[in-house]
Amino acid sequence: QVQLVESGGGLVQAGGSLRLSCAASGRTIRTYTMGWFRQTPGKAREFVAAINWYGGGTDYADSVKGRFTISRDNAKNTVYLQMNSLKPEDTAIYYCAADSQFLKVRGGLPDCWGQGTQVTVSS
Repeated sequence: QVQLVESGGGLVQAGGSLRLSCAASGRTIRTYTMGWFRQTPGKAREFVAAINWYGGGTDYADSVKGRFTISRDNAKNTVYLQMNSLKPEDTAIYYCAADSQFLKVRGGLPDCWGQGTQVTVSS
């Protein structure tokens, strides 16, 4: 099992940028699909972005396309989420996720989850 720890969250003004990091331990993520999800109080956790194991394929929620970029550094066992042009509606707890199968991540059913990091965008 891989352990995931997110960092980089915080408070930012609308239009600003943040970069989230997800550091993995326990085993290499080299063969894992990695993803980001977010959740606000009273709502279900929603898919944000995913990247396949070799970084050649990515997928994004429509709400973040063109603003967010997911990337990975397998040598550092870390995945990133660069968030630009942030909006107040991006405010949420952001979770990192991992699974050996892309479809499980994309479908919101990965085996491994981080503990989350809070992102707050003020208007």
